[in-house]
Order: sequence, then C-alpha cells, then structure tokens
Amino acid sequence: MQNAVRSSSKAMTEHEARQILGIGEQASWEEILQKYDTLFERNAKAGTFYLQSKVHRAKECLEAAQRAKATNDG
Repeated sequence: MQNAVRSSSKAMTEHEARQILGIGEQASWEEILQKYDTLFERNAKAGTFYLQSKVHRAKECLEAAQRAKATNDG
C-alpha cells in the first residue's frame, strides 16, 4: 500500500492528506509544513483531538510520500 500511512484498520491516501491540509499536488514541503503548523496550532486551541489527529496523520502520510519519492529519485 504505497502512499498511505496505517492507522488502525484504515489507511490515509496522499490525496486525502492533501485535502485535509488544503494543499495541491505541487505544494512544496515548506508549504506543507506551514499549513500543518497553522492547522495544528488552531486545533490545539479550539479544535478536537479527532481533528488534531487527522492533521497529524496527514503530515505523516505526506512525509512518507516525500521520503519514498526521494528514495526513488535518488
């Protein structure tokens, strides 16, 4: 299962991760981290654990995809 992070019995796809963070396919890693930080901080103040978890899992999924891409490209 490429481009997915296992969490319980469900896997998050790269597409779902990008939707959660509100970023496009061409977003740089810096843009991904900026969006993650913003959403994570907002949910820490006024969100729920569920939303916080989704944001974190989205970042993990995209991080794994970035690593896989770097491995394949390198």
